[in-house]
Amino acid sequence: MSDSPEIPRVAKELSWLSFNERVLQEADDPDVPMIQRVRYLGIFSNNLDEFFRVRVADVQRLANFATPSKKIEYLDLQEQIRDGVLALQKRFNKVYENVLAEMRKRKIYLVNETQLDEVQQDWVRNYFYENIQPELMPVMLDEQTAPPELNDSAIYFAIKLNTENSKRYALLEIPTARTGRFIRIPKRKGKRGKVVMAIDNIIRLCLSDVFMGILPLTSAEAYTIKITRDAELELGEEITESFFERISQSLKKRRSGVPVRFVYDESMPEDLLGYFTRRLMLGKLDSIIPGGRYHNSKDFMSFPNLGPAYLEFKPLPPIPVPAIDESPNIFDAIRDRDVLLYYPYHHFSYLERLVKTAAIDPAVRSIKICLYRVASASHIADALLNAVANKKEVTVVVELQARFDEEANIDLAERLTDNGVNVIFGVPGLKVHCKLLLITRMENSTPRYYSHIGTGNFNEKTARLYTDFSLLTWNQEIGEELWQVFDFIAFTYRRHEFKHLMVSPLDSRAKIRAKIRREADNARRGKTSGITIKCNNLVDNELIDELYAASQAGVSIRIIVRGMCSLVPQVKGISDNIEAISIVDRYLEHPRVFVFHNDGLREFYLSSADIMTRNIDYRVEVVVPVYDLDLQIQLQNILDIQWCDNVKARTIDAGMRNQKRERSRNAKIIRSQEVIYRYLKSGKMPKLSKRQLALPSAKPAKKKTAK
Repeated sequence: MSDSPEIPRVAKELSWLSFNERVLQEADDPDVPMIQRVRYLGIFSNNLDEFFRVRVADVQRLANFATPSKKIEYLDLQEQIRDGVLALQKRFNKVYENVLAEMRKRKIYLVNETQLDEVQQDWVRNYFYENIQPELMPVMLDEQTAPPELNDSAIYFAIKLNTENSKRYALLEIPTARTGRFIRIPKRKGKRGKVVMAIDNIIRLCLSDVFMGILPLTSAEAYTIKITRDAELELGEEITESFFERISQSLKKRRSGVPVRFVYDESMPEDLLGYFTRRLMLGKLDSIIPGGRYHNSKDFMSFPNLGPAYLEFKPLPPIPVPAIDESPNIFDAIRDRDVLLYYPYHHFSYLERLVKTAAIDPAVRSIKICLYRVASASHIADALLNAVANKKEVTVVVELQARFDEEANIDLAERLTDNGVNVIFGVPGLKVHCKLLLITRMENSTPRYYSHIGTGNFNEKTARLYTDFSLLTWNQEIGEELWQVFDFIAFTYRRHEFKHLMVSPLDSRAKIRAKIRREADNARRGKTSGITIKCNNLVDNELIDELYAASQAGVSIRIIVRGMCSLVPQVKGISDNIEAISIVDRYLEHPRVFVFHNDGLREFYLSSADIMTRNIDYRVEVVVPVYDLDLQIQLQNILDIQWCDNVKARTIDAGMRNQKRERSRNAKIIRSQEVIYRYLKSGKMPKLSKRQLALPSAKPAKKKTAK
């Protein structure tokens, strides 16, 4: 298909900003518990940091090396990004003030250095001298010496020191690692409530004391600055260096990567701002963004709840899985029938139990697993080490290029290697992003496979915050194909053919394209057709074109996308039959699910891959079919509930307006994450409007057996 100007597209970077606006909407929503609103501000800020480190950096690199005609396009995109970021920053500041006002109504006060009484000032100064001053390492600046490299995970004070006859500049990193960002201080005498102070303002109160005895100061002023650097790893091609060594060296270079954003307190004097932008060699293509008094608002993600429990989301206790709990052991449960875990509605400990059991089961011969991001104190990693101690053959694929987790994964790889695990350091040129676990167990003198294919990482921490599926199956043909995937990872020159799985970069694109075209052919022939896609990002141009063509053929397409969506729904003559929504709520929606109607014999797939070119062509990803009839029904019910969400769903449209669905006065309230929890707990599907269901009514596919 041609990539003609008539085909609607949304730049993925602008679509990403629209996603982050949805996060900011949650912070601005008075129906969201107040402390959660504060934490959404932190999530918004953390997202924006990563956006600049990754996506804006990509655009900047492309602009630097583009042809003259393309360069104009990239420069225009950079301008649109800057305008979008400034608009969001302005809205963030307004939401921040609104949240502070709401906190004050509940007697929780976030104060600055000008709002303290004498007793509070004395307490804060004592705290400063005992806990903060020993951590401070100010750097005096001059024209002859280059300023130190700024760490983009930190925030700094740009300081102006005034004497009667001169001025000097200094730089000070704000130390939050040991003390945290927010310090609880005593309340005013005779007043009720809880009082919190940012460490920034404690330093501001005592700023002159930091430079006591150095200069005869008349005043000292501090303004927050923050720099964001290009996070791309530069991997050389030196054949004398191992991949492991090149990753390690590239991480050191990242710390001094090219700046892509400089955020400063907009009240900063022009001479101080000019000095830093000049000394940091920030050019016109860099994003120099005025902001408020505080930066690194990502620290709000850990803002303490000093009030009653209702200021946070009410906990939803994990739902038990009777198929596992009522079975003599977890292998018997999986052998009896496929199991679908859905985090955090189900507890991640079920998966930990599987690995721990495999580590000590005398019948288990080997364990193979792909680790992309694991928790800092990973129970899965501990169980793998225990398996080695129990004489199991353990192979672990550790992806060293998992962005922002490279250092942690290097440490993990060293720990595993030192303890006898066979570690494969990913595949040069391909990120291993699939979430696979393959256990080989001897049963009746025959090796049998127990397989796990998931949509999320083997990470007990994120499994409490992200929704994700884990499919556990005894299907031997799927197990054999997973063994072939591990063989491909170890020996990329070997090629395999897959009957059940779709595997990137080998055949996923061709198979997904074929299934979309089959739906289009069915629609043209008057057969029932339909496609449902749930993913994080949908930006691959070729597959978007295929979806447009299917829509024009009459295929009903429903898309639930969390983040970027370059596809534009509801464009007359192009995407009339495509609708798309995005859900942002207490849990981050992370699964990838594909459903093809197939003239009533529906096909269900789970995957670790988004519909992005990088996932389909430049990563090792696995798409697995779900054959169990009951699990198909469960997946369809979950998708139906999400499609009917009228509380947290926003409509995706050409204007990126992020409008919530209108709800009539008598309409049943459906907040999908809460309804899904009740559905999984009770097993009873709520009544939904057939008009709203995610696919036309059809009989589920007949159960396939391939044991």
